Amino acid sequence: MITRTLSRLLVSGFLLASAGNVLAEAPKPAKSGYEFVKEETRAMQDDEVENTGFIAVEQGRELFNESPASGKSCASCHGEMGEKLDVKNLARYPIYDKALGGIVRLDDRINICREKQSGETPLPAYSAELIALETFVRHLAVGEPVNVQIDGEMADLLKKGEELYHIRFGLIDMSCAHCHDSYPGQFIRGQKISQGQGNGFPAYRLDTGEMANLDLRIKQCLVLMRAEPFAPDAEESKLLGAYIMSRSNGLKIEAPAIRY
Repeated sequence: MITRTLSRLLVSGFLLASAGNVLAEAPKPAKSGYEFVKEETRAMQDDEVENTGFIAVEQGRELFNESPASGKSCASCHGEMGEKLDVKNLARYPIYDKALGGIVRLDDRINICREKQSGETPLPAYSAELIALETFVRHLAVGEPVNVQIDGEMADLLKKGEELYHIRFGLIDMSCAHCHDSYPGQFIRGQKISQGQGNGFPAYRLDTGEMANLDLRIKQCLVLMRAEPFAPDAEESKLLGAYIMSRSNGLKIEAPAIRY
C-alpha cells in the first residue's frame, strides 16, 4: 500500500507535470554511469586490484560462507561461490513478489533468506555486512543485462516510481529528473552528471569512500537536495529504486562500479 507521504504529494499536486511544466523524457539510449566518469576512474573500475569495491565482494563471499548458529550458511543452498544461483534471475531485481506483498529488492531477499533459512536476525539497512553480501551476490551477475519486469503487477508500481522521480524535493526544490533527464553530460563541481542508472550498484563511491547500494545512493541524493530521506523500508524507497533500475534495462551489470 502506498504510504501517506506519497499520497499527500500526489494529491497536493507537487508533480512537475501538475505545475504545467514540461517533463524531460528519459535519455535515449540509456548509458551507464561508466560513460560519464573520468578515464582514470573507468580504468580503476576495470582493474579488480585497483577497484576498491572488490574488498566488499570478498567480504561478502566470506559472509556468504559463514555458518551461523543454525549451521546453515548461504553457501549451504547456493554453493561456496554462489554458483547455484541463477544469474539471469539476479538481473531481474528488484522484483514483484505477490506472496511478500510487493517490491522485493536484492538486499531484502538476502535478509529474508537469513531469517527464514538460517534463523538469523536480519542485518540492518545499509550496514557494511548487508551491502557486502549484496555486492557479492550482484557481482555474480556481472555482464548480464538488467532485466527488471515492466509489465503485469510491476507496471503500476513503476508508474508510481516515475511520479516520485519527477517530484521536487527539499530546499533545493529539484527532482531526480532535473539532473538525470535534463542535464546528463553537463558538469557540476567538475564532474559530469550521469543518467542516474542503477546497473553499477552496489558501487564504491569516491566522494564518500564507502560502498553504497542504489537505495543508499538515493538517500544521499535526497540529503544533498536538503530533503528528509525516506526510511529504508518505506514504500517510496522501493518504488523509486525499482523505477530507476527499470530505466537501466538492457545495460550490463557492472557491480561493483566506481562512482563519484
